[in-house]
Amino acid sequence: MALLEIRDLAVRFATTDGAVSAVNGIDLDVAKGQTLGIVGESGSGKSQLAFSIMGLLARNGRATGSVRFDGAEILNAPPRVLNRIRARGIAMVFQDPMTSLNPYMRVSDQMAEVLMLHKGLGKAAAVAEAARMLDAVRIPDARGRIRLYPHEFSGGMRQRVMIAMALLCRPELLIADEPTTALDVTVQAQIMQLLADLQREFGMAMILITHDLGVVAGSCERVMVMYGGRIMERAPVAPIFADPAHPYTQGLLAAIPRVDQQGERLMAIPGSPPNMTAPPPGCPFAPRCAYERPACAAMPPLETFAAGRERACHAPVAEVRAGPPPLPDQPEAAAIEELQP
Repeated sequence: MALLEIRDLAVRFATTDGAVSAVNGIDLDVAKGQTLGIVGESGSGKSQLAFSIMGLLARNGRATGSVRFDGAEILNAPPRVLNRIRARGIAMVFQDPMTSLNPYMRVSDQMAEVLMLHKGLGKAAAVAEAARMLDAVRIPDARGRIRLYPHEFSGGMRQRVMIAMALLCRPELLIADEPTTALDVTVQAQIMQLLADLQREFGMAMILITHDLGVVAGSCERVMVMYGGRIMERAPVAPIFADPAHPYTQGLLAAIPRVDQQGERLMAIPGSPPNMTAPPPGCPFAPRCAYERPACAAMPPLETFAAGRERACHAPVAEVRAGPPPLPDQPEAAAIEELQP
């Protein structure tokens, strides 16, 4: 049995412009100890998927379907039930540690509060345990710095504090939502290595949400590519990078700058993400897809096409693997090239 089982999950938001369909019919399993990467552009539904699991949707949001953790249904469960599961069962590292940490409270008080609430520790014991966890996430002089305020830490150190808070109760599943946002490349690598080391040490499963395919390549066993609130492709890491079978995955990989392609034009996916208050009929990626055909007016099902690999696309796998037809020259890009020395 999977640690986390999601079936037909949908998330809708009521807004003044109409209903926004943020997540549409997601099925997902995460096994104990497994690392799953969820990738896609901003607005693809990655974070709302995580928030629905944690029961943290905004007040105008509503989730339907099923989310089972360790065999128990938790979707839309009462707060008292979710509070027992949060921290000890599932913990989450949020995107921006500066807005996630309370700027008016010392780090020691914020971390101790978690242990006092979920483990019933006294204040002194909770602060001591919090200092040990800061030491585990490799914050220098943890016992001396634990009484500082969040603004007294660098961005990378604040992210380590957030990771330490998430791991205080030794969760079985950690959801890391863009854990390297706004960090420089060196610190990004340190944070990802830290997460990998802690995952092995604690034996926990992890869902890594990111738009950075490079982060996924070095950290995950399986990858799920999302677009328009739907799953476009799902596979082990190596085949996704070596042989992408969905046009959107192809586009994401082609848009990554490469050292061995200096001087070549950087590829981009034409068009813009869909307006989810009025999504296109059928496949949400069709308006931007080089392989679009009449069948795309109906949403393709997510189907297995090879061992451990799934995709939702009407174009034959062989056609996608052969590569898209050449795009016409773009006058704007040509004009820019002419201006370059």
